[in-house]
Amino acid sequence: MNLKQMLSTLEAVLFAVGEPIERDRIAQALEWDALILDQLLDTLQAKYDENDAGVCLLRLDDRVQLCARKEYADAIRKVLEVKRNAPLSQAAFEVLAIIAYNQPVTKSFIEQIRGVDCSAVLSSLLQKSLIEERGRLDLPGRPLIYGTTPDFLRVFCISSLDELPSLPEHPQTAEEKNEEKEKNEAENPTDLPQTVDEN
Repeated sequence: MNLKQMLSTLEAVLFAVGEPIERDRIAQALEWDALILDQLLDTLQAKYDENDAGVCLLRLDDRVQLCARKEYADAIRKVLEVKRNAPLSQAAFEVLAIIAYNQPVTKSFIEQIRGVDCSAVLSSLLQKSLIEERGRLDLPGRPLIYGTTPDFLRVFCISSLDELPSLPEHPQTAEEKNEEKEKNEAENPTDLPQTVDEN
């Protein structure tokens, strides 16, 4: 199989799958070297970009997917009569952020941070495939743990969780500043000048 045939094969596979698929799975199934697969993916991506194609290649961590470009979303909706999804609520954004930055996490961890029940929000995020169950902790009650999905990366237009913006530093309260000052003074006592009695 020559390079052109391999490129066409890869394009056909990605089109047929229609959802994010692991690069390792493609390489193993087609018996291709992982380095060659990455080169083919780069070539395919460049081909779509150079020709202003209606589709593009998405890289989602260790997965790849063929997808329509977002600028054609309205046209696709009109043809398929797809209803626009309801936007995420503020509560959903908060829960999603907690999971994204701390995953894998339990429901109780999220509720401890937010201070309110989050059952409905978690259910909504699971239905939208933005989060997924990652198993259970080996603790009493065996609580479920949650993490984000490849759809989360696709929706927020990032390739990996490393591209998430850095969290702002938590500003210290006056009490925290005083405690830190007292700790520093205790660890590093100031050398006071000694007075000499000349009498």
